[in-house]
Amino acid sequence: MVHNLWRTALSERFKEWHKNLLKNRIFNHKTLNKMISRLPRLFVTVLFCGLLLVTGCKSKKKAMEAQNAEKARMEQEAALKKQKEEEEARKRAEAEERARAEADEAKRKAAASTPAARLDQYFNAIAGSGNVSSANSSISEALALFSSAQTPVLIVISEENGSKDYDKPTTIQDYLNYLKDQKKNLNEISDIKFDGAGKITEVELKRKN
Repeated sequence: MVHNLWRTALSERFKEWHKNLLKNRIFNHKTLNKMISRLPRLFVTVLFCGLLLVTGCKSKKKAMEAQNAEKARMEQEAALKKQKEEEEARKRAEAEERARAEADEAKRKAAASTPAARLDQYFNAIAGSGNVSSANSSISEALALFSSAQTPVLIVISEENGSKDYDKPTTIQDYLNYLKDQKKNLNEISDIKFDGAGKITEVELKRKN
């Protein structure tokens, strides 16, 4: 590239020199020596311009490379930041889901541990027992929830405008034995009363829907 520039400049210089010779009709050794003496300086000028051009191109190339490298770095940082945010969001979602599951499990256990839930479990166990020994064992455990084996059990047979009609009253011991014999638990607990010690003093049942 520098060589071409030098040749072009040199050619233009010779054309100018030749034009002056034709115009002024001057052609002697002095003029020729003067023109020739200018050639090294012209070559140096052309070479310097070429070096400046090459240096400028290299500098521009380096600047573009640095700009591209900076852009790539920023894109990589943005991608890493997004990935980190997505990972944190996923962990938060998992933690929230675990917290909800634990809360639901705690509620379920709390509900299952209430006297009504425990008594209903005994009702089902006694009615579904496969042998008398197992049923009697469940009856003994269930009776421990009551203040007495003679605790009254009221069974609602109808209800209208807040007024309830009950079947013939029975005791918890008789009702548990009834479940053992019938092997069916057709009623559900609608109300329970307790004494100061937390023992059941009365049970109200109603037919399951």
